[in-house]
Amino acid sequence: MQNPFRRVRIGLAVLALVVVAGTVGYLLFGFSLLDALYQTVITVTTVGFNSPHELTAGGKAFTMVLILVGVGTALYTFSSVLEVLIEGHMRDLVRRRRMERDIAGMSGHVIVCGWGRVGREVARFLANSDRDVVVVDRDPERLDQVPYPCVMGDVSDDETLRQAGIERAGALVAALNTDADNLYVTVAGKSLCPDIQIIARARTDSSESKLVRAGADRVVNPQQLGGDRMASFVIQPHVVDFVDVVMHDGTLEFRLEELAVSPASPLAGNTLRSAHLRDRTGALVLAIRRPDGGFLTNPAPEDVIEAGDVLISVGTAEQLGALAAFAARP
Repeated sequence: MQNPFRRVRIGLAVLALVVVAGTVGYLLFGFSLLDALYQTVITVTTVGFNSPHELTAGGKAFTMVLILVGVGTALYTFSSVLEVLIEGHMRDLVRRRRMERDIAGMSGHVIVCGWGRVGREVARFLANSDRDVVVVDRDPERLDQVPYPCVMGDVSDDETLRQAGIERAGALVAALNTDADNLYVTVAGKSLCPDIQIIARARTDSSESKLVRAGADRVVNPQQLGGDRMASFVIQPHVVDFVDVVMHDGTLEFRLEELAVSPASPLAGNTLRSAHLRDRTGALVLAIRRPDGGFLTNPAPEDVIEAGDVLISVGTAEQLGALAAFAARP
C-alpha cells in the first residue's frame, strides 16, 4: 500500500526548497537575510504586504516566477494535508505505529499468513490459548476486521515477514488460498528463520510432499480433516464430542496438554511408578512420545521416562501446571 504521507512529505520538501531558493534570490538582489526571508514568505503565501525594498525589473520578474511556483507548491501541500486528515490516515498511522511497537515487543509469537476461513480459526484458537498472534494479509479490507496485530503486504516479499517479526517468532502458519503461495511462504520462512516451526495448509494431496520438502514441519489438508471428522461423527459421535470439548470448547475443566522432558528434569530416568506423577500432581499421562517420533500409548507403571520424551497428559489447569512445575523442579 502506498504511504498516504508520501505526498505530504514531498510537498513540504518542495515548499522548503522554494523558500530557500526565494530567500537566496532576494539576497542576490541586495536584500538582507531577514528581509529576503520575509519577502519570500509574503510572496509565497500571497499575503500582499508591501515589499521592504523597491524591486527592480529583475526583482519583479523573479517575484512573479516565485508566486507561480510557490503558490502552486503551497496549494499542493495544503491539499495533501487536508486529504490525510479528512480520510482518516492520521488515525490509521497511529494505529499502525502502535501495532508495530506491539509486534516489535513480541517473542515466540505465531505468524498467521492469510486471513481466510482457515486463518481466522487458527488465530482464534491460538488467541484463546494465550498465544500472541500476528496476521499477514494483502487485502486491506479484510485486515480492517482483524482484532489482532497485523501486517499488510505480499507474503512473497521477505520484508513483509520481517515486519511480522519472523526472526523472533515461534511458529508460522501458512493458510493462504493456493498451494503455490503456501509453498513460497514455507521456503521464505525457513530461509529467514531456519529454526521456526511451519505448519502449512495443502489443498491437494500432491502438494503435501512438496511442502514437506520445502521445510514445512506439519502439513494439514482441511478437506481431508473435515471429511474424517464428519465420518467420525457417524461412527463415534460421543468420542468426537468429548475430544472437541477437551481440546477446543473450554466448558470442561479438563485439558489435554504436552510436556517436554528436558535432560535436567527429575523425571528423566524414572519410571511412571517411581515418579508418582498421579499422586503428586493429579494429572494423568495418556501417552509418551519418544524422541524418534514413536508413541507409547497407555504407558505401564514400569515404563521409563527418558530425556527428550513428550508427555501427553490430561487434567485440570491446576493439575497440569503442577505437573509442569514438578517436571522442571531441580
